[in-house]
Amino acid sequence: MGVPHIQVRAGNPDFLDLLWEDPIESWGGDRIVEMPVGIHRHPVVFVAYPEGIYAIKELPLRLARHEAEVLRLLAERTTRSARVAGLVERPWADPHEEYSAAVITRFVDYAFPYRELLSGGGFGQRREQMLDAFAGLLVELHLAGCFWGDCSLSNVLYQYDAGAIAAIMVDGETARLYEILSRGQRFEDIDIMRTNVAGEMADVAAAGGLDLDHADMDLGSDIAQRYVALWNELDQDLVIRPDERYQIRRRIRRLNDLGFSVDDVDLEPAGESSLVRMKVTVGGRTYNSQRLRELTGIDASENQARQILSDVRYFEAKTMSRSSTGKEVATMQWRATSFEPIVQRIAETREGDPIQGYCDLLHHRFSLAVDQGRDVGNDEAYESWVAAGYPGYPLGVTSPSATPPP
Repeated sequence: MGVPHIQVRAGNPDFLDLLWEDPIESWGGDRIVEMPVGIHRHPVVFVAYPEGIYAIKELPLRLARHEAEVLRLLAERTTRSARVAGLVERPWADPHEEYSAAVITRFVDYAFPYRELLSGGGFGQRREQMLDAFAGLLVELHLAGCFWGDCSLSNVLYQYDAGAIAAIMVDGETARLYEILSRGQRFEDIDIMRTNVAGEMADVAAAGGLDLDHADMDLGSDIAQRYVALWNELDQDLVIRPDERYQIRRRIRRLNDLGFSVDDVDLEPAGESSLVRMKVTVGGRTYNSQRLRELTGIDASENQARQILSDVRYFEAKTMSRSSTGKEVATMQWRATSFEPIVQRIAETREGDPIQGYCDLLHHRFSLAVDQGRDVGNDEAYESWVAAGYPGYPLGVTSPSATPPP
């Protein structure tokens, strides 16, 4: 035995108090916590620190180094992957054994595995949202130049995101990064996903005695179809006349409505005529979350941010803030008088993500206002929301306006 080599990224614990001389599956003590996860091929444990909860996965040295580096680089390209916190190497161990190294990642807050979406004989009422989230994750990773190589239901965690679901990649040991993926690489990843998902659904049916319907057994093909539709939406070129420049703004707005940021817009002649071809370079699905962070400093997922920004605009309208300075002041007032007090009350009285709770409250406030045909304040809406049992979004509602009728 000897002293392990531990590399830790800034902002995380040093992990020196853990029993690195022993395999992680033998660990005990107050640090160990149980978390909802999918099936995994390597030993995994979860440890709790004041900074948060961390997943520790043992695997051979080469794979551990590769995954830690991929996750580190991927974090610079997308928000849809687990964040690596550290890499542990045991120099005294055989580098080919799982015991030789471990990757430490920050556990995704308020996340859950796909099995929590199963109900009755198959996927429940959130099926459509889950499939959209899975396809959207693949699109974002491929836009970031990430060939996953082992895309499966078990390697993804989900979060509730206002009225939708967001998906996060949590396993990168087979992933490879490129500047850009070819069409062949993208569809190879899709084929791997189809095979993996089919196997996982067969395992679910066998293990639980579930009589899954044909749609659930063909889940991978459904995800692939959604992936192709979304990719084509993002990748299409637009040919316009010189007097149709408004089409440029419309195209950007459409992409922003889908949640994607637009990094570059290229305009080039289309043949020998006066037509212009427009092609955009699309970034991650972070348009609203980036905007919210810039305006308020609040971190939220994409659909949560869309809903919260709607609430900010509603507050600005109520305060008659029209100038840039007036809107900045109103935004600060909104955070101090509306957002923070409500989020604190939610955190003190309700388990789960308080930001999601705030979005649920906004939807409840909107519904009350529509039903009653009048403006409903936060305090009144909060009391009604609590009395109703903290209802969330009804199915089929993804991101309604937070602004009640005039």
